[in-house]
Amino acid sequence: MSQPGITRIGVAIDIPEPWGSVLTRRRAEAGDPQAAWTPAHVTLLGPTEVAADALPAIEKHLEAIASAQRPFTVHLRGTGTFRPVTEVVFVTLAQGISECELLAEAITRSEDVNRDTRFPYHPHVTVAQDVPPAALDAVFEDLAGFSALFEVSSFTLFSHGGEGPWRPRRDFPLGS
Repeated sequence: MSQPGITRIGVAIDIPEPWGSVLTRRRAEAGDPQAAWTPAHVTLLGPTEVAADALPAIEKHLEAIASAQRPFTVHLRGTGTFRPVTEVVFVTLAQGISECELLAEAITRSEDVNRDTRFPYHPHVTVAQDVPPAALDAVFEDLAGFSALFEVSSFTLFSHGGEGPWRPRRDFPLGS
């Protein structure tokens, strides 16, 4: 349940087809319930509660960030894990890491976005989380040879009302 006047947002780069549905489907096959609510993506700002009346200022901030960043290439290749710290398996970025890091850092510079992070930012695509160890191992092995190369031309602001899927709120084209 969200509090009155508070909304939950996130900012992400969607993984385009045909790769997005492949990764989302594999996450669902692992038994990860989040697969039903969160399609494959690279997170730039994880779930963050903000004042609803701050959304126009946040969107203006995101516009400025997007316009200053030129489109870039992301190469997803192979798998990684955060185990034993957290029970997560992910597809790694072989290219596009620094651009994602710069975007993520710029997004959190908004005075309206206050996010405490437990871990340093590490761009990746989660493909299994909080599932049994055997399922994590299987996804790690199954996607070890995964590779996708694509151009990132925008990022998306999402909102979440507390139940159901994350909803795209607005796309921000890069270099516009």
